[in-house]
Amino acid sequence: MRAINDTMLAAVLYGKEHVQMERVPVPEIGPGDLLVRVRTALTCGTDVKVYRRGYHARMIVPPALFGHELAGDVIAVGERVKGFEIGQRVVAANSAPCHRCFFCSRGRVNLCEDLLFNNGAYAEYIRIPARIVRVNTYVIPSHLDYRDAALAEPLACVVKGVEDVEMKAGDTVAVIGAGPIGCMFVRLAKLRGARVIAIGRRRERLERVARLGADRIVASEDGGNPITRVRELTGGRGADIVIEAVGKPETWNMSVEMLRRGGTVNFFGGPPSGTRVDLDTNLLHYSEITCKASFHHTPTSMQEALDIISSGGVRAHDFVEAEESLENLSRVMFRLAEGGTAFKTAIIP
Repeated sequence: MRAINDTMLAAVLYGKEHVQMERVPVPEIGPGDLLVRVRTALTCGTDVKVYRRGYHARMIVPPALFGHELAGDVIAVGERVKGFEIGQRVVAANSAPCHRCFFCSRGRVNLCEDLLFNNGAYAEYIRIPARIVRVNTYVIPSHLDYRDAALAEPLACVVKGVEDVEMKAGDTVAVIGAGPIGCMFVRLAKLRGARVIAIGRRRERLERVARLGADRIVASEDGGNPITRVRELTGGRGADIVIEAVGKPETWNMSVEMLRRGGTVNFFGGPPSGTRVDLDTNLLHYSEITCKASFHHTPTSMQEALDIISSGGVRAHDFVEAEESLENLSRVMFRLAEGGTAFKTAIIP
């Protein structure tokens, strides 16, 4: 089955900082698939990393269609699909577990040995594979904009990260990183009733975090040691929970130093492959530090993320501050890779 047109405009990743806009065939769909017209695709820190490095070990190997945060309209339905029909507005996650392997049988579906990834959001149309249709595609509530719905995938990763550290009301949570993911952690922590200290480099970025609910901000450009500041703000003890949302070895080390005895750190930010960190084993042992790392999302966290967005807990206007046509994607990626100030950009095919 094909869309009205035989070809579409799409972004194709060929390697390091090499993305080309090309006319490619509109994807054919199988009996369990959906064909979705992309209405909004959002830029993502992971996509920027992939653009810089030219690949992602688990998600994408070039040459390949590019992008994974999207919302759109169903325009074709495979004959075996149930629960979806032409004309519905949908948001699809970029993966689905097999529900059969060792890890799935133990409830760790994000670690699935056959985790199916789907890319190609930076295009006019995208095929949603049958497995993702069955377990990780959702109808968008009528009151939500496409941009709001497209936030569900990154927010689902943050939802899982919050649950992994068992965050609860009254906790003092330090979040390192003031990018979109750090801001989402701040917002969800506030929704859970936590006290939040946000740590970042630029005060300009941290002012956004403050609007999302951070109780105190610590900007490294103001001088001083962030570890010392966090301890000062917690009566000398340190934070109950620290979220590292930067993905650098130095901030991984810093996050452990900010914890109280018995605290929990989530190494959420993923450093480049081959990176090593040098943690203080004496501190980890005698302070009973719990170290966790959260990877990706699950269908359960995806549904919870969409529910949070639907209830107004997280909205696109706090994160999406620019809009560009699909034709301008290469320029947008280059700007973001060079440290551009745009938070998230909505790419409109």
